[in-house]
Amino acid sequence: MFGRGRSLASAGARRSAIITRVTIVPATQADVDEIIALIGRVFAEYRWIWVPPIEVPDLYRWTPHYEAPHGAFFVVRDGDGRLVGSVGVDHVGDGVAELHRLYLEPHMRGRGLGDALVRTIVEWCGTNAVSRLVLWSDTRFEHAHRLYERHGFRRTGERELPEDVNDTREYHYERLV
Repeated sequence: MFGRGRSLASAGARRSAIITRVTIVPATQADVDEIIALIGRVFAEYRWIWVPPIEVPDLYRWTPHYEAPHGAFFVVRDGDGRLVGSVGVDHVGDGVAELHRLYLEPHMRGRGLGDALVRTIVEWCGTNAVSRLVLWSDTRFEHAHRLYERHGFRRTGERELPEDVNDTREYHYERLV
């Protein structure tokens, strides 16, 4: 699905013999455990230390971040209903929103789902008086950086998280909506 609530084969299906049907749907607080598990699997892929209350505190405080009208969260579900992707957004200032938690299972990458998730957030911004979209991305997520740049984001800064056990450095990206 490359739009909310609709289902279709992933874009990379032309390159693959296996066609996976997916749907992007709005998430609720009931999805938090599955979202945390997805992000934990990505942390394991990078061999990072995973302490969810430290790494994803926003997911434990869902309402102020992702409940309408302040924000939104979307998940990708495969044909069997498994959660295989996520992305969130919330207002961080007048006319400014921040994209959060864009993650995909490794076997779902390269199929256009990241593009679909970014478009979903941009669409949400367009209907919620957001004129500028920002995000922070770990410097090690090189594929994600190409995704963001393909969607018009510009790298505008960098920060180090000195207390972080995973030695995190992040790039700041932004774009006009």
